[in-house]
Amino acid sequence: MTVAGAEQLRAELNELKSVRRPKISAAIAEAREHGDLKENAEYHAAREQQSFCEGRIKEIESKLADSEVIDVSKIPATGKVIFGTTVTLFNLDTEETVKYQIVGEDEADVPKGKISVASPIARAIMGKQEGDEIVVKAPAGELEYEIESVEHL
Repeated sequence: MTVAGAEQLRAELNELKSVRRPKISAAIAEAREHGDLKENAEYHAAREQQSFCEGRIKEIESKLADSEVIDVSKIPATGKVIFGTTVTLFNLDTEETVKYQIVGEDEADVPKGKISVASPIARAIMGKQEGDEIVVKAPAGELEYEIESVEHL
């Protein structure tokens, strides 16, 4: 994952542990005070939230422990497309230019120009050089691009 992706996950983890978890615990304690737990919808809803929160905490901790954080700005630029680089592509059919950063699956956000390393476009351009022409087999059909630039931002 990228440095920005790791920071986002750490921020979410901190939010879950320091804000959400205590709120949920307080909600469970308050619901318990209302009496019979079998028919207490507030209690069951709070327990469900707690389960979701704890699951997400474990998921994030696991991702942070198992992933390798790559700071692409510290890798010498060679013009080759690698994980973390920002690539400018020229569509040979529509003559439009698009710019994407190749990121991990959790960081992908197409409207913000971040595509998953597992996406069809990223798979097609990985390892290619500036100036290379590529064909992307996408659900919409085959798309032809030329790699205009590869930046290490």
